[in-house]
Amino acid sequence: MTVPAPAFVDPPVTADAVAGRPVATICDLDVTFRRGGQEVRALRGVSLDVAPGEIVGLVGESGSGKSVLGLSLLGLLPASPAPTLAGSALIAGVDMVTATPDERRRVRRSHLGAIFQDPMTSLDPTMTVGKQVAEAAGDGEDHLDLLDAVGIPDPARRARSYPHQLSGGLRQRVMIAMAIAGNPGLVIADEPTTALDVSVQAQILSLLRDLCDRTGTSFLFVTHDLGVAAQLADRIVVMYGGRVAETGPAAAVLGAPVHPYTAALLRSRLTLSSDRSRPLATLPGEPPDPRDLPSGCAFAPRCDFAVDACGDGLPELTPATIAVDSGEIRGHEGSVACLRAGETLLAAAPEHEPWGPVSLTLAGYGTPERPPVRLDGVTKSFAVRQGFKRSRTLHALRGVDLEIAVGESVALVGESGSGKSTLLRVVAGLLAPDSGRVTSGEGGTPQIVFQDAGASMTPWLTVGDLLEERVLDRTRAERRQMTAEVLKLVGLSAEVAEAKPKQLSGGQRQRAALARAVIKPPALLLCDEPTSALDVSLAATVLNLIGRLRRELGMAVLFVTHDLSAARLVADRIAVMYLGRIVEVGPADDVIDRPRHPYTRALLGAVPEPGAVHVPLPGDPPSAIDPPPGCAFHPRCALATDACSQEDPVLVPSPSLIVGPDHVTACHHQDRD
Repeated sequence: MTVPAPAFVDPPVTADAVAGRPVATICDLDVTFRRGGQEVRALRGVSLDVAPGEIVGLVGESGSGKSVLGLSLLGLLPASPAPTLAGSALIAGVDMVTATPDERRRVRRSHLGAIFQDPMTSLDPTMTVGKQVAEAAGDGEDHLDLLDAVGIPDPARRARSYPHQLSGGLRQRVMIAMAIAGNPGLVIADEPTTALDVSVQAQILSLLRDLCDRTGTSFLFVTHDLGVAAQLADRIVVMYGGRVAETGPAAAVLGAPVHPYTAALLRSRLTLSSDRSRPLATLPGEPPDPRDLPSGCAFAPRCDFAVDACGDGLPELTPATIAVDSGEIRGHEGSVACLRAGETLLAAAPEHEPWGPVSLTLAGYGTPERPPVRLDGVTKSFAVRQGFKRSRTLHALRGVDLEIAVGESVALVGESGSGKSTLLRVVAGLLAPDSGRVTSGEGGTPQIVFQDAGASMTPWLTVGDLLEERVLDRTRAERRQMTAEVLKLVGLSAEVAEAKPKQLSGGQRQRAALARAVIKPPALLLCDEPTSALDVSLAATVLNLIGRLRRELGMAVLFVTHDLSAARLVADRIAVMYLGRIVEVGPADDVIDRPRHPYTRALLGAVPEPGAVHVPLPGDPPSAIDPPPGCAFHPRCALATDACSQEDPVLVPSPSLIVGPDHVTACHHQDRD
């Protein structure tokens, strides 16, 4: 997406920019909360500068202090109970640590912008987006120019919309328009692309990069996705346990990490070229509890290179240029806080043993003639109210054919609104199809694992109670034994059975959700974006767990995701959906390496990969209320001809010899590269 330069913006020429001074200077910042009579040390002596026109990527696992650092700069830390603060955080000469509330509001108004992960929780649902942008802009700027500047088509019409009437990508663009309304020197972007599918994410990243280059605005970009950070950031800051572990130029830090934690994060990162024949490398254990931090390096308990000295005190940031035994200088032009810095440069990356075959004897459900599930011509629509009495039909599924074999894993990929989750719910029996047929094999009701495991668990029941609900036909002693066995199977201790969901970490909740689904192994496990909200190391752990459970229990898996790398890793076959239809399906490696549909190619082109050239897919998917005639993708397709707008293609094998007959595509031009 190329965003037109807004007529109202000239690159701000500030005193800081002229003098080369940082737009933000953080020095020895400490933030300590008090919860339940205990101290929670969120930040411990963080020092960081952000230069004019720079994008700093702030990465690390959940709980590392990234969001607290952003909120500290914004002066938006909770006021009751107020945290204990030390150090300084200077914005435009004002220390946001010691400033009064009025001073903080003035700095936010004139010098700062903010973009948060979920725009629906930040936008007022009772106001049109035009009024909200106009309110942020004040009297100095035209809100329609702002909407146009962030790439919102037909801004005059969209300005009259309410937030719920816009897609996720458009809502995030509205948030960006509000963030840049006052030409701020610095914008804090806290996970602004986490909940977006890959094509919208690519558009937002392109927009932020363009705004930075064109207006000179700096960004502090908080993310757990190293691929996103590599694509967008000029400099990377890696945080762990409330401290800076490593910092330096993005390409250098991600290309030759010096801190063992950075190297471990990169090994855990899932890419389109990850070895799918074996489990992903993962970080052992979990991040430290900020209520009980070790006296020395917080990463030492998880570090392969730790020595006794690592527990003696906090390591300070030192230059990340390392002289190895041969006298060669390695590392990068940055800093690292590690006594064993550089050891990771010399160590071979650990590898898991290759995956074993899928066991088809443990679950033993289904036959080739009666697979776990088969969909034939399935349609599903919903009535959508527009206005006081008017109702229209949203066509969520439009003639879907799909079969999942015994023990097979199939991934459904596509943009938001393509029908993936609706199809999953039809297979689960939570929705009845309008037409067509869903045929299930033996093995009981398919079990589903949702994106937010905590929201799918009854909060007042213990994990043990939730697990035993699935096996009430057994005696109490048998239920207790099965609970202990399944918790061990998913890597949880028996003590977790006594805990309630809110007492577990995000990773533990997702494991508990998987335990609940497989305590009585189903023929088919349904996974609805189970890793999209998890940080990189935890996502790798959950994906490995799903792969292991599938192989040990003989289950088939239907895995919904917008992450093509995850789809390739977990699936034998990938099915690509667009506006309620499957447009391509085939073996996972074939679909990723030799895509035949232009939509699949566009999705792959939007995946954030270091060093790759990304071309965001233009526009948004058409409305499922009024699908275009012919091929639904033709309004966004560079190969479209008149025939594409008149005749809807069907799934057929490719005429190309580079893929086999089990790779089928619905496209009039699939033979064109």
